[in-house]
Amino acid sequence: METAIIPVTPITPTDNNDLVSSEVQPNKRRRKKSIVWDHFTVETVGDGCIRACCNQCKKSFAYITGSKLAGTSHLKRHIALGICPVSRQRNQQASDTKTANATYEPRKRQRATPGFANIPFNQERCNHEIAKMIIMHEYPLHIVEHPGFIDFARTLQPQFNMVSFNTIQGDCVAMYLNEKQRLLNFINEIPGRISLTLDLRISNQTVGYVFITGQFIDMEWNLHRCLLNVVMVPSPDSDCALQQAVVSCLSDWHLENRLFTLGLDQSFSNVNINQNLRALFSVRNPYMLHGQFLIGNCFARVISLLAQEALWSVGETVKKIRDSVKFVKTSDTHEETFFGLKEQLKVPSMKDIFIDDQTKWNTTYDMLAAACELKQVFLCLETSIPDYNIAPSMDDWKQIEILCTYLKLFFDAVSILTGPTYPNASAFYHEVSKVQLELTHAAMSNDPFISNLTKPLKEKFDRYWSDCFLVLAIAVVMDPRFKMKLVEFSFSRIYGDDAGMWIKIVDDGIHELYLEYIAQALPPPETFVEERNGSIIPEQNGGVILKTEPPEDGYLHEEGYLQEEQTHEAAPQEVSHHEVAHQEDSHHDVAHREVSDQEVDSQEITHQEEASQEVPSQDPLISIGDGLSDFEVYISEISGSHQMKSELDQYLEESLLPRVQDFDILGWWKLNKTKYPTLSRMASDILSMPFSTVGPDSVFDTERKKMDNYHSSLRPVTLEALICAKDWLQYGGLSQSCDGNVKMEF
Repeated sequence: METAIIPVTPITPTDNNDLVSSEVQPNKRRRKKSIVWDHFTVETVGDGCIRACCNQCKKSFAYITGSKLAGTSHLKRHIALGICPVSRQRNQQASDTKTANATYEPRKRQRATPGFANIPFNQERCNHEIAKMIIMHEYPLHIVEHPGFIDFARTLQPQFNMVSFNTIQGDCVAMYLNEKQRLLNFINEIPGRISLTLDLRISNQTVGYVFITGQFIDMEWNLHRCLLNVVMVPSPDSDCALQQAVVSCLSDWHLENRLFTLGLDQSFSNVNINQNLRALFSVRNPYMLHGQFLIGNCFARVISLLAQEALWSVGETVKKIRDSVKFVKTSDTHEETFFGLKEQLKVPSMKDIFIDDQTKWNTTYDMLAAACELKQVFLCLETSIPDYNIAPSMDDWKQIEILCTYLKLFFDAVSILTGPTYPNASAFYHEVSKVQLELTHAAMSNDPFISNLTKPLKEKFDRYWSDCFLVLAIAVVMDPRFKMKLVEFSFSRIYGDDAGMWIKIVDDGIHELYLEYIAQALPPPETFVEERNGSIIPEQNGGVILKTEPPEDGYLHEEGYLQEEQTHEAAPQEVSHHEVAHQEDSHHDVAHREVSDQEVDSQEITHQEEASQEVPSQDPLISIGDGLSDFEVYISEISGSHQMKSELDQYLEESLLPRVQDFDILGWWKLNKTKYPTLSRMASDILSMPFSTVGPDSVFDTERKKMDNYHSSLRPVTLEALICAKDWLQYGGLSQSCDGNVKMEF
């Protein structure tokens, strides 16, 4: 519909599309530059309303309405795209005339675009890319049967034959199997052990799906974390459900004797489940501190529960803030008034308020933190908008500010899990010990609101700390910037006068773990060692059976330990440290260990035995010769004692490295693995321990993820293929598998 034009005096437009005031002198007007003004005339049709009229078809278009400028892009399209009927007709007539009068010219040869000219159509490659797209973006397999997608694909390539549902399902599973084989070969080559985490999702049909994730360090000292299995368990409440899933994973990936730690979330476990897993863990991993490396809590979930309880404890006040934010954000008028007050009050905050997502506790924290910075605006909003009658009081704002202090503590603690790379185990000790220290201090606060808020939080976190402090501390000892010094410092602040007892537990634990790694390097079973009293005791499982009762002279000789140390020390060596001889459930302190520098056989006896069996000399004089021959033996013994130190003791006694921001702890151990061959193997396993069972996208979840109806409707093998392959694709594995040779048809 054409708009009637009121005859007015034409006004020349400016280059910046601004209307020139009548007060501006003609000689100061800027010349028109846009080509559209060769085809349009600007005319005023009302108060503050200016339209552009096409000189050919006389159609009118918006140009200026009040303070809003419509610009010239739509005017250019009217002319350039042939929308104007008069212009299109004239161009067609001119083209016909030019064609009739033109002489024949040979068609010029067009140069093909490099790289795309002679590429043959490849149906299999297209099928592979569709399968990869479905896996990466979690599109339904039925997308290949959607008419819109079929038309789109045929428009891009008419030769393409759309695959069926069964074919694309087979392609996805084949891609998964190819990548699984490559990952299996890679895991088989790693020198150390692997740690597993378990997460459970339940469908609307109450069928459980156990997500098993593996974490390990490769030969180049790179930390890897990847999803290994998605195991369907018909009865997730069964005490044996998780145990069966773990056994299946260990068998599937050939990890029967390579399991180091096992982590799970206590929210879906119970006493029976933990006992079954601990029994399985002890059988599969009999060496590592007698199965103590079963980590029964997910750090992210523990922090999430603390944050939710803190929010719930002041729920009414939080609701007032949320309702106030909704009052502002759900009305354009209210929001405009709010930001007008912010400018008048000159509030320096750069944050903007928003309504939180209550399934993510970090969004609630961000909403409260932003509202606190803008509380002066909320306090004045009631005077500007009479309908606003839910303003929080000053006491409410004080409570929210205190709450945000502890929510920030929790937010900072778990933020290490949201980075682009998963942190090594040593990084968790800093965050966990900080939370433990702050909650311990806050629970004793004189402020009743602070103490009432934090006491329940401390009680819950104490249980997590008591379960995990040992493995957390052992992990941070493997950081050459801290070693035992950080444990001693932080324990003194957490435990006060009782710190010494807890420090000794960590020191004993790490020495015991080191001895277990020494025992693993001993000769295989069926070998025998000779005790100093002449009895023969066989080794079991590659370790040395130590006597539970010390010899009469208080010394204990370990020939097996000698064999390990002599592979790294050329000089005569003698060990002296305070570690334990491991039994099944008890520790016995050993005050001193001596090892001679020569191989012991059944024909020889130790120096102490020789002294004890020495027949008294007929000579009444004790000294022989000049009396200094025994002195040389004494010097040799004490020299060997000072030279002989275990790798662990040598590492702990060396000075700390300077603290730097981007210190690469794995790179440091890679450079020092020849200096500490046994300790580096231990560090590799310890630093790969996971303390969280969830991915970065679920760190702040307040609800457990459920298996959606689409995925739960798939066959178990297809479900596992789609979910695991997506993880590996993000991990970088699928990019090299375009020429897979596994074909499956359903």
